[in-house]
Amino acid sequence: MSLLHVFGFGLKVGHLLWMLCCWIVSVIYMNWFINGGILETKAGLLGDGGKMWLKCLEKVSGNSCKIHHLYYQYIGSKRIRKTWWRKLLFAWIVGWITVSVWLFWYMSSQAFEKRKETLASMCDERARMLQDQFNVSMNHVQAMSILISTFHHGKNPSAIDQRTFARYTERTAFERPLTSGVAYAVRVIHSEREQFENQQGWTIKRMDTFEQSPVQKDDNVAKALEPSPIQEEYAPVIFAQDTVAHVVSLDMLSGTEDRENVLRARASGKGVLTAPFRLLKTNRLGVILTFAVYKTDLPSNAMPNERIQATDGYLGGIFDIESLVEKLLQQLASKQTILVNVYDITHQSHPISMYGSNVSDDGLEHVSALNFGDPFRKHEMRCRFKQKPPWPWLAITTSIGILVIALLIGYIFHATMNRIAKVEDDFHEMMELKKRAEAADVAKSQFLATVSHEIRTPMNGVLGMLHMLMDTELDATQQDYVRTAQDSGKALVSLINEVLDQAKIESGKIELEAMQFDLRAIMDEVLALFSGKAHEKGVELAVYVSDGVPEMLIGDPGRFRQIITNLMGNSIKFTKKGHIFLTVHLVAEVMDSIDVETESSSRNTLSGLPVADRCRSWVGFKTFNPEGSSHTLSPSSSDLINLIVSVEDTGEGIPLEAQPRVFTPFMQVDPSISRKYGGTGIGLSISKCLVGLMNGDIGFVSIPDIGSTFTFTAVFGNGCSNSNESELQKQRLKTQTNTLSSKFQGMTALVVDPKPVRAKVSRYQIQRLGIHVELVLDLNQGLSSISNENKVVNMVFIEQEVWDKDSSISALFVNKLQNIDLEVSPKLFLLGNSLSSSRTNTATSGVYTPSVITKPLKASMLAASLQRAMGGNMGNPCNGEHPSLSLRKLLVGRKMLIVDDNKVNLMVAAAALKKYGADVVCADSGQKAIKLLKPPHKFDACFMDIQMPEMDGYVMLHAFKILMLDFFKFVVNF
Repeated sequence: MSLLHVFGFGLKVGHLLWMLCCWIVSVIYMNWFINGGILETKAGLLGDGGKMWLKCLEKVSGNSCKIHHLYYQYIGSKRIRKTWWRKLLFAWIVGWITVSVWLFWYMSSQAFEKRKETLASMCDERARMLQDQFNVSMNHVQAMSILISTFHHGKNPSAIDQRTFARYTERTAFERPLTSGVAYAVRVIHSEREQFENQQGWTIKRMDTFEQSPVQKDDNVAKALEPSPIQEEYAPVIFAQDTVAHVVSLDMLSGTEDRENVLRARASGKGVLTAPFRLLKTNRLGVILTFAVYKTDLPSNAMPNERIQATDGYLGGIFDIESLVEKLLQQLASKQTILVNVYDITHQSHPISMYGSNVSDDGLEHVSALNFGDPFRKHEMRCRFKQKPPWPWLAITTSIGILVIALLIGYIFHATMNRIAKVEDDFHEMMELKKRAEAADVAKSQFLATVSHEIRTPMNGVLGMLHMLMDTELDATQQDYVRTAQDSGKALVSLINEVLDQAKIESGKIELEAMQFDLRAIMDEVLALFSGKAHEKGVELAVYVSDGVPEMLIGDPGRFRQIITNLMGNSIKFTKKGHIFLTVHLVAEVMDSIDVETESSSRNTLSGLPVADRCRSWVGFKTFNPEGSSHTLSPSSSDLINLIVSVEDTGEGIPLEAQPRVFTPFMQVDPSISRKYGGTGIGLSISKCLVGLMNGDIGFVSIPDIGSTFTFTAVFGNGCSNSNESELQKQRLKTQTNTLSSKFQGMTALVVDPKPVRAKVSRYQIQRLGIHVELVLDLNQGLSSISNENKVVNMVFIEQEVWDKDSSISALFVNKLQNIDLEVSPKLFLLGNSLSSSRTNTATSGVYTPSVITKPLKASMLAASLQRAMGGNMGNPCNGEHPSLSLRKLLVGRKMLIVDDNKVNLMVAAAALKKYGADVVCADSGQKAIKLLKPPHKFDACFMDIQMPEMDGYVMLHAFKILMLDFFKFVVNF
């Protein structure tokens, strides 16, 4: 097993023990939380997703609770004596100490084996490289012996002399990097000695006297050596490399080591090595490799005598072993973590050290065999690490870590036993606290409902009485006072509603309804709500709903209206000039087309002023993020409609430092804002929560002194695809729409407006009446379009800005329009933001004075204006009677019952119904109302308060149902 495997094993063991520890703790505390009711208490705050997670946790922890129960019954209880538990704990500790010691011993032994393998690998690598390099040099020396045999002995006269040999060996020294010199000694018989010495010009010298002399510094010292003694044959050196030129004329057979080496080389026919000796001049350890040079090519099985007779000379290569090994270690400089020793072990009892030192701190040693080609000589390399082996930190830390984890687990078990009783006590205490919290939550809800009812009841009376007061004869000052009181009362009611909504959000009890509603009708209501303030500030107000948005949607219209009202209210509050533009599109339209996007150019905005780019307000929306959720905000389909709503204004904008806290409850941009404009600062916070409940996102972009754009998305059901629900309501709304549009169906209108966005808004509102609309940029284009004989233009809508730009051009347009020969002259309408200014400016246009339609445009207001201008009896059911007079007869002959314990509310409700001609009966309690409603009765409708003493609205309704059931049974039996 390798050290890596051991390390992995130790990590796995430690990981398993740690998981066991965490599992035990999670089992105990999860059971505590579940049984203690904390999860149940917080489930209501987490919503449906939180409840689903809690169910999963309860399933996972089911078995854990059973284990905890058994553990408490058989271990944590008093049935088991403490002594037995102490023995078990002691056995646990001793056992894991034993395991830790064994693991330490095992990992340490593995580390030692790994260190041993590493030393063997490094030593074998160095031995192999040394042997390979030596063999290469030996092959080159052998090749040189063949060269000498061919060109010296094979040529007459010889082609080689000392100078040629020295130059050749010097230039080819790179082929023999491990040799410090090469020399050639010729075989000379005693009878040929005198002739040889005369031919060479020097005397054959003795080798043994040269070896006994100290290290030579002068190459000419060899001339002073003694001549070689008389013997049968000689082996004087005749050629030598310059590095060893001092050996020329020395007799190799006169030296002890050299003589033995020469005789073995010529008898064996192979390269032979000398024993290590100190080299001349360098005094470093080295060996001489000797090859015999033969006269002719001998067969491989030639006898020794045949080889001796055929010998011509001897070629020797000098190897500096110390330099050789040092060069090798330099090549492996990055791996010099070991000590290398090279020995000649030809004589096992007396090995000769050729290289290295015996100094080492590590007793571990590895021996690698060396083969230099000489079967007689044996060599080996011994390797040791330079330093002592390091501490086995891995084994130490692993064993100690496992022991610590085991001790921690034992401690956790021990602490768990002592804590179980306390946990049980805490459980009962927490159950009691849970009951108190639930009771407090119920009390809080009841308090909010009661406060809401008690505050709204007098406020409704105040507002109702003020409304009734407005119907009386008042002078201008009194009317102004009444309107101020009404506005203050409405602001107070709005504040109460916001605070209650925020309380519902914090308690997680706010829910959305799912009902069918007309989106465009809600937009008209919002326009009507803010049109008065827009006229006062001179701000242009407009709404545009894309044609792709269905007529009917399914959702919560009240909450949707609340979001838009909050955003529009903020825009009206902070906008002093320019415009406020509300747009509604499908998400798919915004994603697929850039035409619906508002650019910041002055030409392509409603008022011509620059605005904040709305595209930046939806950065980060999940709808436009490829990695976002696809199931909650997928593109609109037949069942789900994804809307994107933007509110654009040219107001003051939001300072950059205040933008991060825009959606924080009760936070204002500046403390002076609430004093200057009013408000609590929770409208946007409530809007963000409501948008989240509608599976949408909300964002904004704001530029100081330019304006702000708030955008949100919302998911609704497609009301047009649901044919089974609310069919009656859908038919009623469709009938109302057709009633407005049927009167103008087939007509053609011309809109003169140079601004594309504003013209698009006008076309949208006019097309809602079933009128075909054409757009032109100026009056000249309008005349050209009206003069076209192939079309009939029934009405012309001219933007006030175009009409007031040049009165002469406007008068000329009217004159030309009167001169055109048309069967029916088109009606002229001016679209302006201020009615008074429009009347003043149009007074100079002569007899052909256009009608003025005040913005913001709405379908109902347009229909009424067109009816008045194009013939007041155009399908008008009132036949010229004022609408308010006709409404006063709406409930004539109807008998109504009003039930409320508050006398002020009774007065307000009765006055409101009597205003429309109804016969009203009042009851101040539910019991009186039940008596009045006892069948048979003559009431057409009953209005009852929900919260009343003795019998509230729900009980009263239930009692009325029982009365009606009994009445039906009586009728059937009768």
